[in-house]
Amino acid sequence: MDFTTSGTSSIQYHNIADQTITSLVPPPLSQKRHCFGNATPGDFPLSANPSIVLHFLTGCNLDPQDLAKLEATCSFFRQPAHFAPDHELSLAELAALDMCQKRAIFKPMTIEQRQDLKQRCGGSWKLVLRFLLAGEACSRREKSQAIAGPGHSIAVTSKGAVYTFGSNSSGQLGHGTTDEESRPRLIRSLQGIRIIHAAAGAGRTMLISDAGRVYSFGKDSFGENEYGSQGNKLVTTPKIVESLEGIFVVQAAIGNFFTAVLSREGRVYTFSWGDENKLGHQTQPNDLEPRPLLGALENTVVVQIAAGYCYLLALACQPDGMSVYSVGCGLGGKLGHGTRTDEKQPKLIEQFRTLNLQPVVVAAGAWHAAVVGKDGRVCTWGWGRYGCLGHRNEDCESVPKVVEALSNVKAVNVATGDYTTFVVSDAGDVYSFGCGESSSLGHNIAAADEQGNRQANVLSPQLVTSLKQVNERVVQISLTNSIYWNAHTFALTDSDKLYAFGAGDKGQLGVELVENQTERANPERVDIDLS
Repeated sequence: MDFTTSGTSSIQYHNIADQTITSLVPPPLSQKRHCFGNATPGDFPLSANPSIVLHFLTGCNLDPQDLAKLEATCSFFRQPAHFAPDHELSLAELAALDMCQKRAIFKPMTIEQRQDLKQRCGGSWKLVLRFLLAGEACSRREKSQAIAGPGHSIAVTSKGAVYTFGSNSSGQLGHGTTDEESRPRLIRSLQGIRIIHAAAGAGRTMLISDAGRVYSFGKDSFGENEYGSQGNKLVTTPKIVESLEGIFVVQAAIGNFFTAVLSREGRVYTFSWGDENKLGHQTQPNDLEPRPLLGALENTVVVQIAAGYCYLLALACQPDGMSVYSVGCGLGGKLGHGTRTDEKQPKLIEQFRTLNLQPVVVAAGAWHAAVVGKDGRVCTWGWGRYGCLGHRNEDCESVPKVVEALSNVKAVNVATGDYTTFVVSDAGDVYSFGCGESSSLGHNIAAADEQGNRQANVLSPQLVTSLKQVNERVVQISLTNSIYWNAHTFALTDSDKLYAFGAGDKGQLGVELVENQTERANPERVDIDLS
């Protein structure tokens, strides 16, 4: 961490073995940070050397909650530390600020932008740190990603290069053509630009760079539904979304009739679907201007957004904990409020407080949704067709309900599609349930029934043994979230290996299929280097 921009010299951590103190003098108001101690073995007065304590707190990357506990239990951590850039900050607050400085999204912010974010988060650097860490965890920022879109696929390497493959009728692969690609192909026009996030919709792709700029290609309408005729103009190479130039974007989500983006400061903006004041604003279906999502989220920081069929979920970071808001179409109970009515303004899902569950990841399927809690529990709600909620039945649930069959599993991630759900455990195991069409669940092929269907629906979470056999720890699952395309699934491992299974009729798996084969039931390695 370097505070040279504020007029104070860089932090100096001296070698402990080379320093000796014969007397302890109270530090001056504008002291520098050092790392030293008393030479007498067993006598190390940490309270007299706050710079060592600060160095320890920062170096250990303590959780913001742990820093808060230190302040609550010991007055030493609450007192002003007398260090730059703010002499009134406590050691715990300074440690949190130091750790914020390490985050890629925080680094380029101006002093004014940082202070604004601090106030939006609740007036504490510990809360800012929690906000930044939560966003990194649930969106895999600065890490490799794989997106299984409707008919086409996107793979982002850890260095920010982008490969696309599959259907390309609208130019959604970004290669300057409308030719289908059955193998991963690098988007060369993005050379020199580091991409940190990708989103896929029907015939459309959005990419976000580390500078917060948004690139879009394919169909040119942000409000187009998947079967409509809007957006006849095709963009076949990445093009900057000019209306977002003044917003530093970190995430995008493409739903039916609308698109949503999340800013670095935790604000949500939506495009289109504003007729009848849906999403809290009145616009035309082909509107190209982003509108801030106001109401309950106006003064709340959001760390993740997820879009399904005509609805949006927002994972919010508030001073008293994490929470989820929903807005849009309530058909099937997928908004989680105990009803099936629409919501034109974001509304808090109250059930998580009843369950005493802190949400850390949200996923929005076409008709159902899921959340992973900090304690590893998984909740699902919405339309339960084909068993996609994992409750051993096909009933709808209008409020989040814990998946009891996963009570012995600590989940860290969840992905939802069209009546399908995947859960990733902390051990890297994968469980799936729901609709078994297109082999997208990854389970072994069963004997064909009388109609020739070889894929059974799964009403309760089942270990994906085919992924267990690859002897790799899975860290991310992505599956097609569309009601108009056969689904395919990606599994990304901690060694950046990508495996694909499910529908591959348009080349979206990125693997070779034999003649007349349209899908793969078992995961196959995609020949691409994501590291």
